[in-house]
Amino acid sequence: MSAIVQRVVQRAVRHSFPRFASTIVATKSGHIPIDIDTNPEPLPNYQYGPPISRQYLHPYGWDDLQMRRNFGDPLPEHDEHLSMWGPDIPPPGVNPRTALTHFILGVAGFTSVFFGVKWFLTPEPHFVRRTYPHEGLVAELGGLADNKARIQEEGEE
Repeated sequence: MSAIVQRVVQRAVRHSFPRFASTIVATKSGHIPIDIDTNPEPLPNYQYGPPISRQYLHPYGWDDLQMRRNFGDPLPEHDEHLSMWGPDIPPPGVNPRTALTHFILGVAGFTSVFFGVKWFLTPEPHFVRRTYPHEGLVAELGGLADNKARIQEEGEE
């Protein structure tokens, strides 16, 4: 059984990507280190682009308007953070406290409009709501006070 496991492990190490591969293979006699190139820089002579967020660049005049790139432009080292899909760049002069204040004011405004419409602009129904005798049919609905329907008042018939 151990010979099968050893062959499977060696085959997995041989066919896996270098950065995910283990550098040690277990055998009967111990651990054998495997020489795998784990250099994170596969292209040492690559000329990286300037580390400027694509959101600062002019929106027109690019081969790829969405990503604001021309064909053949070198990518910056952290392109995933500096691309158009990266974190948004805040406008100049807006600190986090001001942004939080604007957010809270916006949420409060939408909430006040919702409750204003609900409480003041929703009309009363054009029908009379049904009421039930005998204390809201408590005994008929199972005898629990939670099950009672709307109670008929003394002046109603």
